[in-house]
Amino acid sequence: MQTILGATGQIAVELARELRRHHTSDLRLVSRNPRKVNDTDELVSANLLDAQQTAAAVQGSDVVYFTAGLPPDTALWEAQFPTMLRNALDASRAAGAKFVYFDNTYMYPQDDRVLTEDAPFEPNGRKGRVRAEMANMVLEEMARGDIPVLIGRAPEFYGPGKTQSFTNALVIDPLKQGQKPRVPVRDDTRRTLIWTPDASRALAALGNAPDAFGQTWHLPCDDDRPTYQALVAQAAEVFGRPPAYTVISRFAMTLAGLFKKEVREIRELLPRYHQDNLFDSSKFKRRFPDFVVTPYSEGLRLIQQQMPAA
Repeated sequence: MQTILGATGQIAVELARELRRHHTSDLRLVSRNPRKVNDTDELVSANLLDAQQTAAAVQGSDVVYFTAGLPPDTALWEAQFPTMLRNALDASRAAGAKFVYFDNTYMYPQDDRVLTEDAPFEPNGRKGRVRAEMANMVLEEMARGDIPVLIGRAPEFYGPGKTQSFTNALVIDPLKQGQKPRVPVRDDTRRTLIWTPDASRALAALGNAPDAFGQTWHLPCDDDRPTYQALVAQAAEVFGRPPAYTVISRFAMTLAGLFKKEVREIRELLPRYHQDNLFDSSKFKRRFPDFVVTPYSEGLRLIQQQMPAA
C-alpha cells in the first residue's frame, strides 16, 4: 500500500497517476475530501491536523507521500503546517512506513548562487521560516533512523491543469486568456522552473528506489533556464498571442501588497526575481539517467493543447 497525504493538489494527482501506471495499483488517497484519480484508488477522509485521524489513514502503508498544501497565508502556514507534518511523521513511524516529503525552496538563500542539495537554509520571511522548520523536522526524522525518509525538493512550478504558481498566474494564464502577461521584478534574470508532472514522476521514482532514502533530492528540471523575456516569447508563439508583457517593479509589488493580501503574501520571495534563480538537479539525473525531463517547449505545447477551442 502506498499512501498520498494531501491528495487533491496538482502534484498529488499527477503522483497518483504515475504510481498507478508504473509502481502499484494498491494506492490510498487521503485528504479532507479525497477524490479518485484511478479507478482502483482507496479513498480515506482525514484531517491531518488530527493525530488520530492521520494515524488511522496511514495504518498499513508501505510508503507515505506528504504532498499536503495550504493557501499562501502566512498565519495559516505557521498555525497548521508543522502540526500536519508532525502528525504525518508520527503516523508513518508508528506504521513502520517509508516517508517521502515533497518540499519547496522557500527556505533557501534568495541570491544568484547555484542551489544544490547542500545549500544552507537562509529564509527571508515567515513562510520561509516555516518551511525551514518543516525541512529540519524531516531531517531529524531521517537522522533518527527509525524509518526510511527522503526529501524531494522542487523549485517554482509551471504546468497544466490547476497548477498554482506565480509563473502560471502572471504569465501563462493571462496568455491563455488573450491578456498581456506580467513579469515580476525583472525580465532578464534566468529562472529554473519545474514541469509539475515531472515533479510527480520523479517523486514516484524516488519513493520506489530503496537507495534513495536517507537523502535530499532536487527534482529534475530542464537545464535551459530561460529568462522571463525568453519564456514569454516562447509561450506567446505557442499560444498564438502577441509577445508583449509588462514588468512589475519590486517597488510596485511592495506597494500593491499594502492593499492586496495575495500580493503581500509573496513579497518575501521578491529577491529571487531580482537575480538569477538557478536550481541544480544533476544528482537526480545521475541516479535516474533514463528519466526524460520535459523541455519548456513541450510543456507549453501540452498546456496549449488543453486550451478550449476558440
